[in-house]
Amino acid sequence: MSQIRYTKDHEYVRVEDGEGVVGISKHAQQQLGDVVFAEAPPIGKALKKGDPAAVVESVKAASDVFAPVSGEVVAVNSEVESTPGLINEDALGRGWLFRLKLADPAELSALMDESAYSDYLKTLG
Repeated sequence: MSQIRYTKDHEYVRVEDGEGVVGISKHAQQQLGDVVFAEAPPIGKALKKGDPAAVVESVKAASDVFAPVSGEVVAVNSEVESTPGLINEDALGRGWLFRLKLADPAELSALMDESAYSDYLKTLG
């Protein structure tokens, strides 16, 4: 079973086969509205937790997507770059942005699980 963790900036990381699959949460895509552009980091780029990693633009705003954990980019979702609306349709599934080879899996423990993230969203009013 995959483990999914969230940041306070509404990124998620889902661990699959020792890699982190990164994207934005359902809440984030709802706040953005219709996503019209997505740009992932280049394959091979080393990211530290909190680094700006990708860009998602909607009809309302442009937003940086920050690396939820440290690691090296090993894959990007070219389907999302050519069809950014996938983020609105399936943010947690087909709408992922990039995959990281985790530098330090222990960083995951600092992120919120689904229950904690749901509680966090309730505090945003």
